[in-house]
Amino acid sequence: MNAADEVAGLCSDLIRFDTSNFGPSGAKGEREAAEYVAAKLDDVGIASQLFESEPRRTTLVADWAPEGCDTSLPPLLIHGHTDVVPAVASDWQVDPFAGEIVDGYVWGRGAVDMKDFDAILLSVVRERVRKGRAPRRPIRLIFTADEEAGGPLGATWLARTHPEFISDCTEAIGEVGGFSLSVNDQRLYLIQTAEKGLAWLNLIADGRAGHGSMRNEDNAITSLAEAVSRIGNHTWPARIRPAQQQFLDAIEKVLGIEIATDDVEQTLARLGSIARMVGATMSNTANPTMLEGGYKLNVIPAHATAGIDGRFVPGYEQEFYDTISELIGDRVRYEVAISEPAVETTFDGDLVAAMTASLTAEDPGATVVPFMMSGGTDAKAWSRLGVRCFGFAPLRLPAELDFVALFHGVDERVPVESLQFGCRVLDRFLDQA
Repeated sequence: MNAADEVAGLCSDLIRFDTSNFGPSGAKGEREAAEYVAAKLDDVGIASQLFESEPRRTTLVADWAPEGCDTSLPPLLIHGHTDVVPAVASDWQVDPFAGEIVDGYVWGRGAVDMKDFDAILLSVVRERVRKGRAPRRPIRLIFTADEEAGGPLGATWLARTHPEFISDCTEAIGEVGGFSLSVNDQRLYLIQTAEKGLAWLNLIADGRAGHGSMRNEDNAITSLAEAVSRIGNHTWPARIRPAQQQFLDAIEKVLGIEIATDDVEQTLARLGSIARMVGATMSNTANPTMLEGGYKLNVIPAHATAGIDGRFVPGYEQEFYDTISELIGDRVRYEVAISEPAVETTFDGDLVAAMTASLTAEDPGATVVPFMMSGGTDAKAWSRLGVRCFGFAPLRLPAELDFVALFHGVDERVPVESLQFGCRVLDRFLDQA
């Protein structure tokens, strides 16, 4: 069986493992999913190692360095994650963990984030091993747990406790990139070369507790609410990095318009939800996401807290924290709950040439451009060890499919033809990477 024949089935199988990650409340299914991947690799003679940061929080590492590859070259790290965000079945047209194939699509939680690429990678590696086709250089395969919670029990843990599996790699590919975006009957393939840094903050207001019927000039909830309002309504200045500018240049050329960097989302609204992702990379952002305070209607509490999802553009982390300090004022403080670095590399070199060549060979009309992602991936952990990271999980998508909206969305699904396209591209890429 070749990769194109089995990739949809592998994707369905992986979706059937409910690997929902609930963050601080834990996760499930990661052990079973990792064991499934290990069995599929073992089936073609590739041995895996399973590591657990906590019981059942399982990350898989495997080496594929067959005879015929150039072992003088450093391994290429190819990574995926097995966990997914939770799904509420009643919101979906299909059971999100049934892995059904309907109308030419594989449906289910993880179909695009990122069990599609997990399946592409497994199917291509399995076919090449069966046919005795070595990659150009050794491949390090890593399937992580806990990516959807920022990776402290997955990639970050592995990089800290077992850096030897990453530090000998100089380059890596994984999510999110390599997918097509149709604009004016032209297909742009977006390669992620950068992603914003992560700063999840807890705001804390301390005040004077008291009776709800009396005046209180030191009300923790009032202080917190004012700080949250200032943060939520703040307009951050545009901060444009090379990946963003190259993407905007390509869009301007295709659309024949000039794009104002302070109005990207409105200008690109017709492109669908990609406009929101691109718009979010044009500046630092900070969104209030949680509020907690008080325990009875007639009691003014002594403390109140809020959660802030902060993201910063590469090079502007200090600006982010300085601005937050100004916005919260002197009656509120913050604690950093999770901090992850911004990731950025240049759009050049042999690996970029291999990505471009493999895409254009399968789609001669392709235009390959870099972009920055507003969210985060396991690349943050690998980059700490000096690895140059790219988002390259290739898919040719129907023009009408709002692909970005399916990430963490209801009725997540991926076309079977797109999976098969990804197999062909990745196969070519491994000959050149």
